[in-house]
Amino acid sequence: MSKKLFVGNIDWNSSEDDLQSMFSPYGEIEEVVIIKDKYTNRSKGFGFITFSDDEDADKAVAELNGYKLNNREIVVNEARPPKQRNSY
Repeated sequence: MSKKLFVGNIDWNSSEDDLQSMFSPYGEIEEVVIIKDKYTNRSKGFGFITFSDDEDADKAVAELNGYKLNNREIVVNEARPPKQRNSY
């Protein structure tokens, strides 16, 4: 089963390829996404990485949380489901 990780405090100049290169030694990656502003296309400073294997994802969290990427300490943890929004 796959597991999605949240990656926060990403430097605005970091790319999805940077994250792919950093996380790929820990296992097979299904998807890498950096969330961007829809108007400026600038990174919002966080993204998600989906691993094929849960154990690989857990190992990446343990070893890369607090790791420096482009001079910023990134935050890595298991992604939580989005909160439901109230519809008025």
